[in-house]
Formats: sequence, structure tokens, C-alpha cells
Amino acid sequence: MQKQRLFRILSGADKEAVEGLAGKVMRQHRVTIVKEPQKTLTMIQMREPARQSLFYLGEVIVCEAIVEISGVRGMAVTMGVEPGKALHMAIIDAACNCGIFEDIPTLEALEAEQEARRQRENALHLKTMVQFHSMDAVHSEDVNSFSGSGGAET
Repeated sequence: MQKQRLFRILSGADKEAVEGLAGKVMRQHRVTIVKEPQKTLTMIQMREPARQSLFYLGEVIVCEAIVEISGVRGMAVTMGVEPGKALHMAIIDAACNCGIFEDIPTLEALEAEQEARRQRENALHLKTMVQFHSMDAVHSEDVNSFSGSGGAET
């Protein structure tokens, strides 16, 4: 599984689900913590759409952790103050790097659940979307409806 996809799924999952996945790895393998989970600040970089230039939006608090399984490192950075989740994500990353992570179906189920939730939220937003018409179209419809009614009586 690609790293980007893995971390998108893990970031969107609740900390209990991530802890459960990491727990399976910790029961079967020795995990060494290289860098304890800790808070730090990082700059958020964005791309300006018109000129495609990069700029820094601002700083955000993140938690980062680094672990090692059988000499292979795994690391994770997550937004917010969630040291436990960062540590468990790093364990899953190390397990994937070692080739010992076996819970891909669970990750795919989490991904499907997140996608369904995203679609439900999008559907709610679409219900509130306003349909704008051009003023000319609305004006011509109003004129046509009045002219066909026979006009005003005198």
C-alpha cells in the first residue's frame, strides 16, 4: 500500500482503531521507540491556484514519533496533540516497511467507511446549494408569463 494512502486512512481513523491495528503488531514483534511522541510546530505550505506559487499559510501543532522494528524504522506525524495516535501510526508504518503488516483488509474497511462518510457529508452540502440563474433568463420568463395572461384589464 502506498504511504500517502496509508497515512490518509490512518489520519482519518479514530485513535482506538489505530491503536487496535498497532496492538496486533506489538503483540507479535518487539517495538523500540527511537523518538518518543512529542509536540512540535510545522509550517503549512499551500499552492496559490492562479500563479501556482507556493506560500506558507501558517503554523500548526503536530505530534511526531519514530519507532523501530527489527532494525527498520517507521515514523508518523499527525496534526493536533495526539501522542498516542502518532506512536501507533509510526508502529504501523514500521510494520509496513518491514513487510510484516497483515491487516490490509482492516485498513481497506476503514477507507471505505471514511469514503461513505465523506459522500454523506457531500450530499448534505449539495442539498443546501443555491442554483443561481442569470437575470436575463429570469426576467424573460417573467415577461413571457405576464404577456400570455392577457395583460391588465382596463
